[in-house]
Amino acid sequence: MGKCVITLVNLFVTYLNTSGFPQLCTMQRRFIYFINPISGTKGKEALTTLIKEKTTAQQIPFEILPTNATGNYDYLIEKIKAENITDIIVCGGDGTVNQIGKALLNVTVNIGIIPMGSGNGLALAAKISKNANKALAIIFKGRTALIDCFYINEKFSCMLCGLGFDAQVAHDFAKQKNRGLSTYIKQSIKNFIVAKPYEFTLMVDDSRIKTAAFFISIANSNQFGNNFTIAPKASLQDGLLDIIIVNKMSKARMLWAVLKQLKVGEVRPYEDKKYHRTHVGYFQTAKLTIQNPGLAPLHIDGDPAETTTNFDIEIIPKAIRLLVD
Repeated sequence: MGKCVITLVNLFVTYLNTSGFPQLCTMQRRFIYFINPISGTKGKEALTTLIKEKTTAQQIPFEILPTNATGNYDYLIEKIKAENITDIIVCGGDGTVNQIGKALLNVTVNIGIIPMGSGNGLALAAKISKNANKALAIIFKGRTALIDCFYINEKFSCMLCGLGFDAQVAHDFAKQKNRGLSTYIKQSIKNFIVAKPYEFTLMVDDSRIKTAAFFISIANSNQFGNNFTIAPKASLQDGLLDIIIVNKMSKARMLWAVLKQLKVGEVRPYEDKKYHRTHVGYFQTAKLTIQNPGLAPLHIDGDPAETTTNFDIEIIPKAIRLLVD
């Protein structure tokens, strides 16, 4: 009888921890902080001091490590098991979250974010403050939510992928010595002047959408980064991807159409016969294929990635456990 009660209690705790309720820890929490020394524009010394002070005050054992330049964090799996690590805290941007998140897909561990990147799209979508003190308060509270991620040709994405104009901006932005919003805006303007549409064919269920488009966004969150909500109806927990197609049009009309999408974009059925005539197409699906014969450039979570002629894209439901407010 006693064993049955203990089993039921453990099951209940597991349910709470994976259902967005405050986490009930049966063991001492143990943290690893990863600080990306080159993400964003902020200095890291003050952050390191703050982490040490606040985490020590919480009496939580912790370790601070630099991010891995290769992006490979597979070694973390054994370290988490051996040292009973409960929380991995990413102090960086979406690219760093991507690298660590994909390594921890099948690992029972919390992932926290102290946003230090240029866009911080995932953190903003999850309502995690860019203020380090406030972000730490969320982490210490220990409330978690299981969020979706997705694969694009078996490459992991936690937030947003793009083909076309915005991906070219990401490629050019990555080459700049100085990061930050102002640099991103400069690269966006430069690329907007010379932007051209690419030919795409999207296959969703039994439907085919053939179009010439300036860019296509595959969004798991509502964020483009820096509070630009490219997919206003997107959710991190709905099991769906939001697909935004900015079709061929004049540059002036494109500006108006994208601004409208950022504010009031409405999801429409992709079966609509007039779908290809709209300025901005917006639909939701759990998976799709995109043919890219013109080799439009690709970004994954804001970082430049190698493009190809065909992309198979599919949601990963409840992929990682994120510490949220």
